Amino acid sequence: MRTPLRAAAVLTSAACAAALVCVPPATASAGGDVPLGRRTLPAGDGWASATTGTTGGSAADAAHVFTVRDRSGLLAALNGGDATPKIIYVKGAVDGNTGDTGAPLTCADYAVNGYTLPAYLAAYDPAVWGRDAEPSGPLEDARAASAARQTARIKPKVGSNTTIVGLGHATIKGLNLHVDKADNVIIRNITFQDAYDCFPQWDPTDGDEGNWNSLYDNISVTGSTHVWADHNSFDDGTNPDTAQPLYFGRPYQVHDGELDITNGSDLATVSWNRFADHDKTMLIGSTNNPATDTGKLNVTVHHNVFDTILQRAPRVRFGQVHVYNNYYDIPSGAGYVYSLGVGVQSKIYAENDYYRLGAGVTADQIIYNWGGTAIHTAGTLVTAGGRTRPVDMLAAHNATHDPDLSGDVGWTPTLHTKVDPAILVPVKVPLLAGAGRLH
Repeated sequence: MRTPLRAAAVLTSAACAAALVCVPPATASAGGDVPLGRRTLPAGDGWASATTGTTGGSAADAAHVFTVRDRSGLLAALNGGDATPKIIYVKGAVDGNTGDTGAPLTCADYAVNGYTLPAYLAAYDPAVWGRDAEPSGPLEDARAASAARQTARIKPKVGSNTTIVGLGHATIKGLNLHVDKADNVIIRNITFQDAYDCFPQWDPTDGDEGNWNSLYDNISVTGSTHVWADHNSFDDGTNPDTAQPLYFGRPYQVHDGELDITNGSDLATVSWNRFADHDKTMLIGSTNNPATDTGKLNVTVHHNVFDTILQRAPRVRFGQVHVYNNYYDIPSGAGYVYSLGVGVQSKIYAENDYYRLGAGVTADQIIYNWGGTAIHTAGTLVTAGGRTRPVDMLAAHNATHDPDLSGDVGWTPTLHTKVDPAILVPVKVPLLAGAGRLH
């Protein structure tokens, strides 16, 4: 994996001092002497601080403070997603694809009713099945049943009033945390890796060429409010998207998002995380249905690293989404689609972000119009071809795309931390973002 620190060379030592990063990351962490699991979202830190704020499980009694080291311990602590205030410390590595005794499980362990990938490929090859209808019949039913078995094992519910926080260098692998119809959840200081789907579905009607679709995110937030995801790291470990084969001429997609916020969720802050080496990364709003999402999906995305991310950083529908002081490292045009997706009725307010663009990437590619009408961009700094300069991202997009997007999104953020000058982002954010920083 590449490191995004190279761009720091454009800054002076005076900028380093101004950024207040010439101190160990641990001392830069908020919380003082408060135990890590009882720390709460500071007032004014993004949309998750609105109304009642986000305190997670900070009020948990001693009987509901857990330290977990494996899947069984994590599921027992989550207790089916109940709303009792709880603090769950994750220590070491938790692997979702393990049995009740801790033995590793493979995709073959989930497969039922005769499902095999070669048989599935033979049955639904477009030359045999065609491209006008989604797969159906015994092998599709077997795929769905096999997927249900994996889902039951790797997708636990996270209930209201919960804090999940890593101790030291904690990892959750092959598991999809599902924050579903919950309020007041904090997830911090954990490395999330490779929530892979053993049974992606082929859909020949998805787009012009068809697509493989997978089920699992690292974290899924659905129908939930007051969620704070902070100082986590997300990647695909030793199983990256780039290593997947092509079937029917399309990438065999075994991963979905890294952190998706959908189904009428609202009031979330995504801060100081590191997202790396992934395709579809952060989806805010999953349908164009105004009945579910109008007036919701309000999210703040700040001080995150997006390193070698191909798309959805984030892609937005409906929400008022504040995107500021994020670091985008796009080393190559190979596979890159866009960073900011402007979806139906979205209102993205992007300011003071930093982009490092490698060969084959131009500023007009950063924004993609998915049926929206407006995006506010200001203070963007771009390094490309050895030169660092301010760039008007909206003007760059409108110069090469029709129809033009408006710069008027109808709102100005008021809930946010200090918005740093973009020149400080390449030093401050890579040094302090990601898991393993909090103590």
